[in-house]
Amino acid sequence: MTVVRPHVVPFFHRRSGTLSYLVHHGKDALIIDPVIDYDPVSGQLCSGPSDEIAAAAERLDVNVHWVIDTHAHADHLSGAYYLKTRFEAKLGMGRGIQNVHATFAAVFNDQTEQAVPFDAFFEDGTGFFAGDLDVQVMATPGHTDDSVTYLIGDAAFVGDTLFAPERGTARCDFPGGSADALFDTIQSLYDLPDGTRLFLCHDYPEHDADPVVYTTVEAQRTGNARVRRDTDRTSFVAWREARDAALSLPALIIPALQVNVRGGALPAAESNGIRYLKVPLNQF
Repeated sequence: MTVVRPHVVPFFHRRSGTLSYLVHHGKDALIIDPVIDYDPVSGQLCSGPSDEIAAAAERLDVNVHWVIDTHAHADHLSGAYYLKTRFEAKLGMGRGIQNVHATFAAVFNDQTEQAVPFDAFFEDGTGFFAGDLDVQVMATPGHTDDSVTYLIGDAAFVGDTLFAPERGTARCDFPGGSADALFDTIQSLYDLPDGTRLFLCHDYPEHDADPVVYTTVEAQRTGNARVRRDTDRTSFVAWREARDAALSLPALIIPALQVNVRGGALPAAESNGIRYLKVPLNQF
């Protein structure tokens, strides 16, 4: 059977080191992990990174059927809801986002109905179509418990699970994260065919160098700096937990989580017409 090789157009948000993707085959397309820029000093939002993706979709004259995130990002605001609205597309995330929302709704005293912006919550092992694009969903917890990988032909969009081989893996110290679960997730990704393209969600190149956009299962399985096929679970978990204990929180985690647990939908405007993000004291 011939495996579809979708066209993947990457976009790099250098400030957060985030990679977003426009994936298309024929006239059918979807968008993965888009970004809205946010200045925490002024509270100013800028849709520029998502507008760049939208402009590319319009130039290619493709139909954007879905906008999806791999997980609730903690280092940038998601542009998913913005692009859902712009293209009248569907918005989806893994089922685990409901648990993440429940965790942080209590912290932020968020009374908003979480399900409103979503058209689907994806289950592990299920699939959906973006036009003729067949998307399979693989639960890949560890970095967060809502993380999923989207398999589209020979391409897998792995979120923060893996970085470029020399950079290793994602952190696991967020609520619901687990180094032990991450080890299992990575081994399950290594079961995919050798040539499967693993598209990354982050890279941190020096200066103006280009990011690493994707690697392959074989390259990661044999060369990842922290988890190869023959890596010992106990030693990895011990290293990952020690490393995570020394890391600072992402700079935008507080505003990002308030928005991203609802697929990028902003809080409702208050009686004066202004939207607000909260800063809970002594909670992080």
